[in-house]
Amino acid sequence: MIPAERQRVILSMLEDKEICTIGELTEMLQVSHMTVRRDIAKLEEKGRVFSVAGGVQRIETVRHETNHKIKSTQNLDIKLALGRACGGLVPPHSTVYLDAGTTIMEVARAIAHRDDILVVTNDMFIADFLAEHGKCEHYLTGGKVDRDNHSCVGDMAASFVSRLNVDVAFLSASCWDRRGISSPSEAKVMVKKALSAVSKQNILVVDSSKFGRSGSFLAMENHEFDMVVTDQGLPESYKELLAQADVELTEVVV
Repeated sequence: MIPAERQRVILSMLEDKEICTIGELTEMLQVSHMTVRRDIAKLEEKGRVFSVAGGVQRIETVRHETNHKIKSTQNLDIKLALGRACGGLVPPHSTVYLDAGTTIMEVARAIAHRDDILVVTNDMFIADFLAEHGKCEHYLTGGKVDRDNHSCVGDMAASFVSRLNVDVAFLSASCWDRRGISSPSEAKVMVKKALSAVSKQNILVVDSSKFGRSGSFLAMENHEFDMVVTDQGLPESYKELLAQADVELTEVVV
């Protein structure tokens, strides 16, 4: 069986189950562990799969994002820990951007007591929280409203962001793979791309469950992040990729 045929078999097996072990693949393909690992490496280069300890996992294609109500009930302990870890990353007297999302809401909670910073966000829940509990000056971008996530997206939100000078931006993601972060929504991507051009420091704050998912529109590539703050569930192969891109990785113990 030639490499292309073996790789099609691997992808076919991953359609039936999310993760396959190296042992399962060598038995199915009747080849050595080394041959299987070479095939997996080729599929990783194409963005079809990613390596996990002892096996391989498929990349999930995401066409629609989960709405805010559901997200707000998921991985709560991890989100709280990530938010707290980011609290100490905000310089004095800085302009801070908080991206939309339930994880970034925990960052907002961690810095709400600061009266020396200016905060900009496109998340209406964050803006409402800061209006009631925050001591900082803050702005909401405005723009088209994403009803599912109560955030501002699209060209008008991106235009507002493009007029800023941001010291540190905390970014969220629903899809995260070897290329970087992506989204099924082009309107959300526009805001992130505008932000990457005006921020001095870009920090991705996301739990590892988002890894291995791919949206239609690429928002930011790995090298555009200065730091990634996540939990300890990230695959070793991706940690190595971040190191190669000179991206600082902070793994939070939950």
